[in-house]
Amino acid sequence: MELQSVKAAVPHHCQGCQVRHHGICAVLNAAELLQLSDHSRHTFHEAGDALTMESDEVTGYANVVEGVIKLSRVLRDGRQQLVGLQFSSDLLGRLFASESPITAEAASSVELCRMPRAVLENLVANSPELKQRLLDQALLDLDQAREWMVTLGRKTASERVASLLLLIAARSIGRETPLAGRVTFDLPLVRADMADFLGLTIETVSRQISKLRNEEIIEITGHRHVVVPDIERLKRRAG
Repeated sequence: MELQSVKAAVPHHCQGCQVRHHGICAVLNAAELLQLSDHSRHTFHEAGDALTMESDEVTGYANVVEGVIKLSRVLRDGRQQLVGLQFSSDLLGRLFASESPITAEAASSVELCRMPRAVLENLVANSPELKQRLLDQALLDLDQAREWMVTLGRKTASERVASLLLLIAARSIGRETPLAGRVTFDLPLVRADMADFLGLTIETVSRQISKLRNEEIIEITGHRHVVVPDIERLKRRAG
């Protein structure tokens, strides 16, 4: 009976949300969820759709409900560098910034739960639990960024490609799920994006993926669906 009353207190469209117990929403109580849901809306985007542009005014944020987003920076001469990926339950948008520091583009079909800037920032100001969750995520992102600096600065081409596949595998199953055993996921990036992200040529990326397939470290069907029979072998290849 108590479980039913708690569930009833949660906004109806939040009850079936697949990221309800992950990301920022995991630490919100029923009243805070209601406040957020009263001002939120779901939007759907196809691969290639621009979600935010660098230097755009920040008017809102979004939870990634489903899909993968690629983040990039553009230089003055038009050159573009892929700088990150966002997955289900990640928060899209730089909190408390007046302008977006990056361009965000849908790498796959994406569903977002969008919320106005003032609503989320008000919740952050009044919720110690939400502040802690955001701090924890920011520190984890910082650790991963430092690890990626090592990948780009010191690892071989083979290790870089394996590291990217390992990153996608880990994020595809969720931050809270241990990465072990057999893992399957859909590759959200084309070869050109992978090359951009890794600082390699497209030919090198394709050659290293072929090597991983020939050594049976990964299996690929339909160009995108990846099976890793033993994640430990991929971890070793990633260095």
